[in-house]
Amino acid sequence: MEPSDTKQETLDRRYMRMATIWAENSYCNRRKVGALIVKNKMIISDGYNGTPAGFENVCEDEHGLTKPYVLHAEANAITKIARSNNSSEGATLYVTASPCIECAKLIIQAGIKRVVYAEKYRLEDGIELLKRANIEVIYLNEEAYDK
Repeated sequence: MEPSDTKQETLDRRYMRMATIWAENSYCNRRKVGALIVKNKMIISDGYNGTPAGFENVCEDEHGLTKPYVLHAEANAITKIARSNNSSEGATLYVTASPCIECAKLIIQAGIKRVVYAEKYRLEDGIELLKRANIEVIYLNEEAYDK
């Protein structure tokens, strides 16, 4: 740990490492994404990209393209909260890839106030929407958390 690191930066790196490990649960071949929702230093939900419950665990079609009904890691984590007694109001979302615009809408509506992400995606519209909603957005590149 660098002397300039704050406790929050240290926690951010740790939770991002955990989200990266969680991504390994995904059955998707093209990209494995993991997400954790943390509130008051407790993981209150988790998710990874994949098919809805009850569907076969195959994310890509015969051409290698992602099936349209595959859920993103953030959507899985947020909908898991909806089925629990927890609230994501004021929580932090850690996700291994930057949120798309559809997931950004869910993040806003879920009351999440902070998003930490690792891999940048070519489209930044999700990130821009989060910032417009006054959600704190932090990019942590892989070198920052893989130690």
